[in-house]
Amino acid sequence: MPAEVEVTVHSSLAEIPARDWDSVACPETADGGRPVDPFTTHRFLVALERSGSTGTGTGWQPCPLVARQGGRIIAAAPLYAKSHSQGEYIFDHTWADAWQRAGGKYYPKLQLAVPFTPATGRRFLTLPGFEAEGMAALIGGAIRLAEANRLSSLHVTFCTEAEADRGADLGLLRRTTQQFHWENAGYACYDDFLGRLSSRKRKALRKERGIAQGFGGTIRVLTGDAIEPQHWDHFWAFYQDTGARKWGTPYLTRRAFDEFHATMREDILLILAERNGRPVAGALNVIGRDTLYGRYWGCTEDHPFLHFELCYHQAIDWAIAQGLKRVEAGAQGEHKLARGYLPVPVHSLHWIGDPGFSDAVARYLAAERAAVDDGIGVLTAFGPFRRSEPTE
Repeated sequence: MPAEVEVTVHSSLAEIPARDWDSVACPETADGGRPVDPFTTHRFLVALERSGSTGTGTGWQPCPLVARQGGRIIAAAPLYAKSHSQGEYIFDHTWADAWQRAGGKYYPKLQLAVPFTPATGRRFLTLPGFEAEGMAALIGGAIRLAEANRLSSLHVTFCTEAEADRGADLGLLRRTTQQFHWENAGYACYDDFLGRLSSRKRKALRKERGIAQGFGGTIRVLTGDAIEPQHWDHFWAFYQDTGARKWGTPYLTRRAFDEFHATMREDILLILAERNGRPVAGALNVIGRDTLYGRYWGCTEDHPFLHFELCYHQAIDWAIAQGLKRVEAGAQGEHKLARGYLPVPVHSLHWIGDPGFSDAVARYLAAERAAVDDGIGVLTAFGPFRRSEPTE
């Protein structure tokens, strides 16, 4: 008879040895390759803690879960107590408002997620072969933690479709939203990709790239040791500018980029536009085993279409050259559609302690799923691709 699964709560990722955490977060790296999901690795999550981007005063208080069976770690989950709904990208502000107008206390809540990272990946990190019992144990442990502390809810964001299916079977509420991803159909080069587009769209992108690349400088693509410490000084200025315009206060601290440089620069692709020997714009990407994840962009000079060139076209160039399957360009942005990024469903799971409120949210989510499905169909039809395969 299998030993009982024990779930423990920790106050920091640093309490858990990196080898133990990564044994469930990225067991595929045993072959020496990259992790499928670099955002759930110990080095990434600990970098957020060490830099002060998560932890005391940030509204993201780490409380990671570890499930053990017979003393062996079989599963783990990045879990946080949240005092707000910032940096999540699956928006529940209206739920919080309704809860609090009804006299309840929505915050704190539990968020099983990667902070500030709208990228799909496993959220229930299990050893191969322990998916069912590991996920069930982690969900049970998270709900018990919420109930014991009288927390309103648990939210599992940007989980995989398989996790969403299993979570729904276990009684969690399922939510579907959308993002825009670029898929590599075996292209040999960017022109191969352009060949799949309608003539009008193909001409528009060639013109756009020509204008962007004529900004009066050069574009550099850096990863690993080619990224130097001073590059982060420039990128911090870019990041602050974008943060100030979009959400007011940047989520990451300056030290976070130093932590990424120290432990993750082999996982990072930095694309810089330089003019007169000085970076004036940049895009930061994180490299997975088969996916390039676009994360941050910023600039100190405005140049037409340079944002699209660094964030989308250069990412496609690099993904094709490296044989990656897709580019995930982050949250929102229907402007990505014209550049070959098509809408795809994004999944999340939710548990709400109050039965009446949970029923109301369930009805809302059913209607939302239908609307999202319809929207994906409509947007895909307006995509830039030819309606039929090109002939020889």
